Amino acid sequence: MTARPGHQARRGTDGGTPTRSVPPPVRAVISFETFYERELRSVIGLAYALSGSRVLAEDLAQDAFVAAHKNWDKISRYDKPEAWVRRVVANMSVSAFRRKVREARAIARFGRPEPLIDRLPAEADHFWRQVRGLPKRQAQAVALHYLEDRSVADIAAILECSESTVRVHLHKGRKRLAERMDVEDDA
Repeated sequence: MTARPGHQARRGTDGGTPTRSVPPPVRAVISFETFYERELRSVIGLAYALSGSRVLAEDLAQDAFVAAHKNWDKISRYDKPEAWVRRVVANMSVSAFRRKVREARAIARFGRPEPLIDRLPAEADHFWRQVRGLPKRQAQAVALHYLEDRSVADIAAILECSESTVRVHLHKGRKRLAERMDVEDDA
């Protein structure tokens, strides 16, 4: 008797008729999206319990899921991929705690560092909030032009685009800012 491909024929315990070995069951692989939706809430809960910070917990969970996504072909085949992502969060929480301890020791030893930029007046803060609300390239062009006083040529080199594209971004950005802030665009 011959065995089918992928199966081996072997003799029964009585040495008589051959029996077929059955391959182990194959674990169903789920999509990363399904895994993420199913596990996110509880992974954030674990990270929060370990870190004590909601913001840090969300960051740790996201970082763990990013690592899982990068290696999903391998991790999805684990018996318990949910255990893997929790172990990553646990390890990252320990690292974050150690980093906080080092920072606290440094602050105790050297004092708080001076802020690198001064707090903006309310009008300026409102303006830059409006700039951040622009499309990405417009916001970048406006910030480089008005905050750093960069030329169109400099901005083009930084953003890796043509000077005419920078001029368009500046024009559209100024126009949108004028509309949002209810002022006339002089440029």
